[in-house]
Amino acid sequence: MFQVRIHGRGGQGVVSAAEMLSVAAFLEDKHAQAVPSFGSERMGAPVVAFCRIDDKEVRLREPVLEPDTLIIQDPTLFSAIDVFAGLSATGYVLVNTGRTIEELGITEAVKGLPPGHVRCVPATELALKFVKRPVPNAALLGALAAVTGVIKMESVAKAIETKFPGKIGEANINAAEAAYESAQTH
Repeated sequence: MFQVRIHGRGGQGVVSAAEMLSVAAFLEDKHAQAVPSFGSERMGAPVVAFCRIDDKEVRLREPVLEPDTLIIQDPTLFSAIDVFAGLSATGYVLVNTGRTIEELGITEAVKGLPPGHVRCVPATELALKFVKRPVPNAALLGALAAVTGVIKMESVAKAIETKFPGKIGEANINAAEAAYESAQTH
């Protein structure tokens, strides 16, 4: 089973990201489950969502405590909560930022991960460019497809189109494809 934990803030599309990721997995005939987790439900409050992907039925219902991948939609959370708790020693980390790991001050937290498993992706910048709104979720799913290979970019695009039909979906797909390309080259 492949488990993803997504950290962000209210309004960044954390829950929608988990939903779209599970739809992308379904499109590839995999079993998936998206689970939101809310604290205080207000704009800007920390939010966590989870997604599990497997070749067989997913029966677990609890939060993902030992993720294979972390998606950090807001790097200001590094100083607020321990986003790295339980991360697999072979896990992946995708951070929404144009800064480096050193600039973020998380070098120690990710030092034991395999080469290429930690990527900084300017997802908000890409969202602003294509979607005209600071919602990094779709772009980060494109990066997830590039870095982990657990889902295909084509499936991500179809899942985005299902969630956001029309021009909004097209713009989000463009952001996801740009993030996919960026994550492949870094």
